[in-house]
Amino acid sequence: MDKKTITGFILIALVLFGFAWWQQPSKEQLEQQQKEAQLDSIAAAKKNASQKLLAAKQAQQKAQAATDTTALFHSALNGKAQDITLKNGKVELTLSTKGGVVRKAVIKNYVGHDIDVKDGSKDQKDLTLFSGNDQNLNFMLSAKTSNIETKDLYFTPSNVTDSTVTLTAEAGKGKTLTLNYTLGKDYLLHMSLQAEGMSGMFAPNYNQMDINWEDRCRQQERGFMFENRYATLTYKKHDGSTDYLSETSEKEETTEEPMDWVAFKNQFFSAVMIAKDNFATGAQLKSTPLEKETKYLKQYAANMKAGFDPTGRKASEFEFYFGPNDFRLLQSVEKESRFGKDLDMQRLVYLGWPLFRIINRWFTLYVFDWLSKVFPMGVVLILITLLLKLITFPMVKKSYMSSAKMRVLKPKLDEATKQFNKPEDQMQKQQAMMQKYAEYGVSPLSGCLPMLIQMPIWIAMFNFVPNAIQLRGESFLWMKDLSTYDPIWSWNSDLWLIGDHLSLTCILFCGANLLYSWFTMQQQKDQMVGQQADQMKMMQYMMFAMPLFFFFMFNNYSSGLNFYYFVSLFFSAAIMWTLRRTTNDEKLLAILEAHRKEKKNDPKKASGLFARMQALQEMQQKQQEEMRKKQDELNKRKKGL
Repeated sequence: MDKKTITGFILIALVLFGFAWWQQPSKEQLEQQQKEAQLDSIAAAKKNASQKLLAAKQAQQKAQAATDTTALFHSALNGKAQDITLKNGKVELTLSTKGGVVRKAVIKNYVGHDIDVKDGSKDQKDLTLFSGNDQNLNFMLSAKTSNIETKDLYFTPSNVTDSTVTLTAEAGKGKTLTLNYTLGKDYLLHMSLQAEGMSGMFAPNYNQMDINWEDRCRQQERGFMFENRYATLTYKKHDGSTDYLSETSEKEETTEEPMDWVAFKNQFFSAVMIAKDNFATGAQLKSTPLEKETKYLKQYAANMKAGFDPTGRKASEFEFYFGPNDFRLLQSVEKESRFGKDLDMQRLVYLGWPLFRIINRWFTLYVFDWLSKVFPMGVVLILITLLLKLITFPMVKKSYMSSAKMRVLKPKLDEATKQFNKPEDQMQKQQAMMQKYAEYGVSPLSGCLPMLIQMPIWIAMFNFVPNAIQLRGESFLWMKDLSTYDPIWSWNSDLWLIGDHLSLTCILFCGANLLYSWFTMQQQKDQMVGQQADQMKMMQYMMFAMPLFFFFMFNNYSSGLNFYYFVSLFFSAAIMWTLRRTTNDEKLLAILEAHRKEKKNDPKKASGLFARMQALQEMQQKQQEEMRKKQDELNKRKKGL
């Protein structure tokens, strides 16, 4: 490494150190932060005390209701919990008569991983989305004399079949609270909550109930960090747009408009609650990331309000989706729903920012669906790569030929610019180079096109592959599951930057990246002139360091994504090598010379990019000359004094 490079690294380090030092808070800022922390601590303590007082009051009310035979729902506060199962070919839901809500959801035909056993020997045929206290749902009604919470009530079941059940809680003579459940043919569960004979128990203007829904999101995949990145609390606003809370940090948010649905989502599966008449403005949503050791991803909470009719003339209706995050399947949920709303639930499958979403939505998805009907998933990834290479090949070839033209012109550029080797002559050197390029009809910018062409596709696939549930559990070659990493070597503890394994496809991807970088550098090296060649040496260190950076970044990513990048880079390097081997430099130079002679015989004024660049360079040169003249005049005046 030469002195210039070492000096450059030292300067970068000093800049970063200075920036870090500048970012340090001042003494006044630290004092203000301490005051704010103290105020937050006091507020949290008050909130905690208030919650404890409220809980004690509620416990006292429950104890009084249990002993008072005339109290509302006295008979429903005592009983024995009973499990009732609703099932079809896709899902099996277990409801408890205690609370009257779903306590366990099993999604059929999706492998349930035993996270503790890495070899998969104890994996289950079906996946358990949640069970027991992992998820809790409570409907709260504020009556005149007491607060009613469905989690405390024992419901009596009736009309029990594989797809229906009616749960009734007796509030008193002629007074009931009824929950009706109907399971559809797939993953959608319809529910209605209706009161009867209870209108006098509530205030005349009472028309909303509180809903508290909580979920401890299980780790379902072997790669905790990767899965946790795609686990989010997502919700849909009534105006049509969707939003989500932070995936990486604790986040609490109060909604400013009504919502159609709320989803507790992990990478490939979701629990969604849909309201027929919307969840009211002001819902409090919270997402808290959990540690890897817990085997859970996030703690979700949603405190919401929804319409409730105490007269019983209108039921409060909801629908629940317990199923996979499959784009096409989520599109079909809207047709099965009874509410006739634009649910847009396919947005649970994240396809990237607008440009990349368009690529994935209208190209990748259709090609993926078509190919996956015939080929295994690993072959599908290879075929998609080949198809994309075929589509972009004409532009890549045109770009390569432009670079090749610059390569064969390099001796002529060296000859034309050899007199401009001083630092102050760089502007003239650039002008001379541009003049030569213009003479031979070569564009120096088109050599950047291959990367620019491929970058949107790379980013689109970066968003698509990790969210494609079709890859989950699919094996190919040595990869047992394309949706998670493929360890060639693993250990029990996490190491900084690496984790607890080495992924073979990640190593292959980084090796292909190194090979492609070398081809690219050789191509650019052959066309650089003067100071550009010196700058290229610094670029080489950066280009060869990128595979190492990618290794630390992608070691935890899915083998499917790393395999796609490996195949893509391998074919890119193969295309570059083939074009280089099939390009005759002598013939190409002869074509350029013929073009130059033809243009010389029929000269035309420069136009387009060349004209603009020449005009810009001329303007910059004039400015420099004016600055030099002013400096010379100033020096003369100083000498005259």
